[in-house]
Amino acid sequence: MAVIRVGHIGICVSDLERALAFYCDLLGFRPLTETTVADALSAKLLRLPEVDQTTVFVERDGVRLALFAFRKPKPLGSGRVRAMNETGMAALMLRVDGLDALVEKIRAAGFRVLDETRIEHPAYNSKLLFVCDGDGTLIELIEIPGDPYTPFGKSIAR
Repeated sequence: MAVIRVGHIGICVSDLERALAFYCDLLGFRPLTETTVADALSAKLLRLPEVDQTTVFVERDGVRLALFAFRKPKPLGSGRVRAMNETGMAALMLRVDGLDALVEKIRAAGFRVLDETRIEHPAYNSKLLFVCDGDGTLIELIEIPGDPYTPFGKSIAR
C-alpha cells in the first residue's frame, strides 16, 4: 500500500468568514464544499471529548485546504505568529504576480503584513515577505520569474 496523493492541508480557524475572506477573496482559493462534523467517530479521530465544527474545503492550483471552524470545543490559540523554528508546519508559500499590490490589498483588508520580513533577493530576481491569516498562520508570498521555478539548492536523492 502506498500514498496516492495529498488530500488537503488542515487549518484551524477562529472565524470562518474572516478565513474565507483571506483565502478566497484575497489569495484566490475557490470554495469547494462545506460540511458539519459533529459525531462521536469524528471526536475520536480528532482526539477531542466532543466535536461540533464546520469544515470548508477551498482549492487553488491543485492544493486543497480544509478550514476547520470549531464551535465545540472552542478553538485554542492566541493568534500569535509562530516562530519559523517552531516544529510543525511553518508556512504556506504562494507564488504571486504583483507582490506590492497584493500586500496592499491584504493590509487594507485588515490582515497582518510582516513588513520586517520583506527582502529582495538579487540572485533570484525575487521579492518576498510574510503575511498572516486572521489566526497568525504564516503565508509566504514570493514574486519570482519563471513558472514553475526550480527550488533553490542542490539536488538530493533518497
